[in-house]
Amino acid sequence: MPAQNKKEYPLDVIRHSASHVMAYAINQLYPEAQFGIGPSIENGFYYDVNFPQGLKLTEQDLVLIKNKMIQVIKDKIPFEKKEITANEAKKLFSNLNQPYKLEIIDELVSKGNGNVSIYKLGDFVDLCSGPHVSNSGEISCFELLSIAGAYWKGNEKNEMLTRIYGTAFHNENDLMQYINTLEESKLRDHRILGQQLDLFCFSDLVGPGLPLFTPRGTAMKEALQKKIEDICYSKGFRKVMTPHIAKKGLFKISGHADKYPEELFHVNCDRYQEYVMKPVQCPHQTQIYASRPRSYKDLPIRYMESEKQYRAEKSGELSGLSRVLAITVEDGHSFCTVDQVKSEVKLMVEIIKEFYSSLGLWGTNWISLSVRDPKHPEKYIGDPKDWVVCEDMLQEVSDEMGLNAIRCEGEAAVYGPKLDFMFKDALGRQIQIPTVQVDFATPKRFNLEYTNEKGQKVNPIMVHRAILGSYERLLVLLIEYFGGDFPFWLAPEQIRILTIKEDYNNYAKEILMILESNRIRAEVDYRNISLSDKMKSAHEYKIPYLLIIGDKELKNKVVTVRNRVTGEQEVINKDSIVEYFSNK
Repeated sequence: MPAQNKKEYPLDVIRHSASHVMAYAINQLYPEAQFGIGPSIENGFYYDVNFPQGLKLTEQDLVLIKNKMIQVIKDKIPFEKKEITANEAKKLFSNLNQPYKLEIIDELVSKGNGNVSIYKLGDFVDLCSGPHVSNSGEISCFELLSIAGAYWKGNEKNEMLTRIYGTAFHNENDLMQYINTLEESKLRDHRILGQQLDLFCFSDLVGPGLPLFTPRGTAMKEALQKKIEDICYSKGFRKVMTPHIAKKGLFKISGHADKYPEELFHVNCDRYQEYVMKPVQCPHQTQIYASRPRSYKDLPIRYMESEKQYRAEKSGELSGLSRVLAITVEDGHSFCTVDQVKSEVKLMVEIIKEFYSSLGLWGTNWISLSVRDPKHPEKYIGDPKDWVVCEDMLQEVSDEMGLNAIRCEGEAAVYGPKLDFMFKDALGRQIQIPTVQVDFATPKRFNLEYTNEKGQKVNPIMVHRAILGSYERLLVLLIEYFGGDFPFWLAPEQIRILTIKEDYNNYAKEILMILESNRIRAEVDYRNISLSDKMKSAHEYKIPYLLIIGDKELKNKVVTVRNRVTGEQEVINKDSIVEYFSNK
């Protein structure tokens, strides 16, 4: 194959090829290493490796591997593809003592593959379907990023392998820009900022994946909840409350128990058998609807609820607030007629737009019209005809509202298509938070009914919506997006009152009572330290406003308001404080 300009190769081909170059380098440095998989991923590549027993890689080892890769790239070693039988491949990788490759071959054979493809890079042989660049010299702008642990195939019952992450780009400028973004993201990491700002913590005694929210973190969660509930209440949604457990049979009817059996937390109790922690809130809310007769005149009926859900995630996948076992979901459902579906979806889209505009995030997103995978209808429940109607309705909503939703096959929920709102996190990765889902199937499964204008019993349509998604995942996005500098309405501590001397503490308490009685989140720094030290502490907690009290302020019954970010100051009368901050 003739040499090509690097830019002619797609990035995923360059990155996947780089993972092979890295594996070649590792094989040269550690001949006994056993290799798992080495795919390209959204922003780079990785390889899972089982190193000789007792060897734990360090940052210095990454330098050695990188230097070896640089030499391999300079040598311009060609990638050579070859098709061989599965039996030949098993013999080859058995001789090379590569058990993970043998396992992959067995899986390919079980799927009916009689032949497999291998790639040679010098004397290093890998099981791979490609494609790759023509030779190692086509890769020049790369970097090795980090070392992590990863269970083989993501199963905690398997061996823990060493995962080495790297990235590669077409040119040095793109690479450096990405590295700089990574450095910035480390400063914004929600796990670090969450500790620094005292928002949440974890306890080994409580258990992994179970975050504990401090008063400050809880204040943020409640501010988000109040904001979304105020918006939704004005649109006709009413709050409901449902228990954290239910009979397993409830989720058998909904389909969740059979679809996701491994994710259910079972309640062990001699008195009550076959209870589980709720993985979703939808089935509970269907039973509120079913609790009394309904007429077409009652519809739409709109419920909203912010409550915990529980999912038995794999322990190796738990990470900060991103993946947890107990997740707080802002959930809502509208029960309506077929003719009301489009207007209900539009209403929910307007709510999403209003809420994310208040955070300055609307316009930074794109929207997925998530539909069925037509090749695998067995993955979904409900009548195929209903699916066509639902998908067409969402397409019409997208067209009529100018959403420009991108159709994504295979991304639908088990019971219906949806509009998924995608945002970028601090690393530029896609993260889905709000969603609106149309569901013809669930009301039928639960025999939900209403009486139509002809006196007939018919099934309502169920429109699911989650504006915040989960509070935990939204907090990840917000903490990292704002870097802790939250909008005033969201800041866990909106104001800190700083006294120049202890003599002014009583006046500070007076100001604090005014603020607290108006639900403004404030604290007083009563410590007997210098004003500059108090200001430094307030800066560390990224508090939006400081109220400074000294001789002049006490005498004139005023406060000096300092904007922490801009440093601007102004004097405000004590009686005008609430009005001043109500406009922030």
